[in-house]
Amino acid sequence: MPDSPYKVSDVMTHTVVAIGRDAPFKEVVELMQQWKVSSLPVLEGEGRVVGVVSEADLLPKEEFRDDDPTRYEVLRRLSDLAKAGAVSAGEMMSTPAVTVHPDATVAEAARIMAQRRIKHLPVVDRSDLLQGIVSRSDLLKVFLRPDEEIADEIRRTVLAPISVAAALSSDVTGGVVTLRGPLRDTALVPVLARAVRAVEGVIDIRIDINSAQESGTSS
Repeated sequence: MPDSPYKVSDVMTHTVVAIGRDAPFKEVVELMQQWKVSSLPVLEGEGRVVGVVSEADLLPKEEFRDDDPTRYEVLRRLSDLAKAGAVSAGEMMSTPAVTVHPDATVAEAARIMAQRRIKHLPVVDRSDLLQGIVSRSDLLKVFLRPDEEIADEIRRTVLAPISVAAALSSDVTGGVVTLRGPLRDTALVPVLARAVRAVEGVIDIRIDINSAQESGTSS
């Protein structure tokens, strides 16, 4: 795996189940059940993403089945009412689609998902052509990095470039990093902590650093 920061292209799923605008309601449900997915990108032309159909877009069909729509705040619920009468993907999809580019960082994708309260993001190129899809579980893959790999990256990219910090050791257990050893300038500790936290897969950091002067005095 590459060094931090991870890109969406590093964790995304390349094989995507997608549909066209004219796909009927029942086919959408069948595909979701068959592939165990909660949303489907809607494509047109050469594969340009024009929308996304999610389970939330399908629910109004059931929600309004036994109710008189006049009981609802029609203006506020106009979109849901329209989807309740939808019979094709193009009629029920959410558009424009919320997407992400392959070169976006995993952190950027996570922020988009959190802000928009969505579980999946179609991954598109600069022409909006579908390249893959990334889910919440894909973004969490970074926490599966082996401890040895995390420790190696910290040594190479965080400690080694700072000569006064090169003597520090980075021990990683279960994604939790412990920095140990002497450090002449303890004012660097917050800088090192931020740099370590930026390494993909780091869950937490613990500092066990003493000043180089103290080490020299005690020896």
